[in-house]
Amino acid sequence: MDKLIGLKEFRTNVESYAKKVNLGQSFIILKKSKPVFKISPIDEGGWEEVLDFTKIRKGGVDIKDLISRL
Repeated sequence: MDKLIGLKEFRTNVESYAKKVNLGQSFIILKKSKPVFKISPIDEGGWEEVLDFTKIRKGGVDIKDLISRL
């Protein structure tokens, strides 16, 4: 079950919540008692690398160079 936390609490302790998400926990973030967004672990089966720009050039590719070549 998702744990409810306030936006201020989340912003103050984002690193702690990121670690908890990596361990499989999910959280619903509230602002003024209303849900704003949910954070949860990424479904590894649904994540697909399309292109790794660091393989083209160390440090990646500048977005302006990429757009100019399209």
